[in-house]
This record gives sequence, C-alpha cells and structure tokens, in this order.
Amino acid sequence: MNIAVKLPPVTGPNLRDAMRLVAGGVSVITAGEGDERTGLTATSAVSLSVEPPTMIICVNRDASAWPVIRRYGHYCVNILADHQRHVADRFAGRGGIKGAARYENASWRRLFTGALALEGALASVDCEVEEFIDRHSHSIIIGAVRGIRTADGRPLVYAQGGYGGFHPA
Repeated sequence: MNIAVKLPPVTGPNLRDAMRLVAGGVSVITAGEGDERTGLTATSAVSLSVEPPTMIICVNRDASAWPVIRRYGHYCVNILADHQRHVADRFAGRGGIKGAARYENASWRRLFTGALALEGALASVDCEVEEFIDRHSHSIIIGAVRGIRTADGRPLVYAQGGYGGFHPA
C-alpha cells in the first residue's frame, strides 16, 4: 500500500541541514596568479568524465574566487589529506583570511594552466575552464583536466559541520 507522507515545506536551511549529513571529501580550489590568487574550500568537486578527462566544481557567484576563475580560465582541485585541516580552514576564510593570504603557511607549485597545487595534497587536478553554466546563485564550472599529481595518505572528510578522517572498515 502506498501512503503519501506529508513533508514539511522545503527551505534553504532544511536542505542545507540534510546535505550536512552527506560526508564528502574536502578540496581546496585554487585560482589566479600573484596578488590575485584566491580560492575556496569545497566538497562539491567531482569528475564529470574520464574520456575526455573533465571535472566539475560548483561556485557561488558571490564568492571572491568566482571572478578570478572566470578571468584566468583555470582552477586546481587540491584534494586534502586528513592532516591538512588548517589549509581547509584558511581557504574557508576562517579568521577573516582572504585572497593571497590564504596561501601562507603552505607550499605551492605552479601547474600547466597557471593554477597552484598544494604540496602534500592527496591529489592536485589542474583544470582549464571549458564552460560556465549559471543556475540560481551558483555556476557549475566544467574544466578540462590538463594534469594530475597524486600522493599517498588518508582523505580529509567533512560531515555534520566538522572535519574527520576516513578509515576503511
């Protein structure tokens, strides 16, 4: 027997609360050059396709990184290891840290597109922007993968408002 269940009205806050229950890998998205370097912390970086190799990131168009990604046409998805919480916090803007100051206290390497890769990240995926798809408050940004670096370690995970590590069962 199918019985329809009445759910509460959908709101931004209750969608956000539901999505906080999904554990996700933490990445720092980097873009720009020199004093225009900036970036953000995200759990919404995913591969679109392996043939051809492409990635998707979702960025709020009010974020400081959005116009930099648009201007430079590149970004790097740096997948963080469980010991890199401090980098995630810096790129999330904790403590009011903005722009190029987010890159302090870590080592970086310039990649093919000009984006910066974090030394010691589990993976750094260098992307050249192919397309911006604007929906609501965000842009879905599709990038052609131009290079990949990987390392060993355990990923940093975010769920229910906090960081943790992943340990296979």
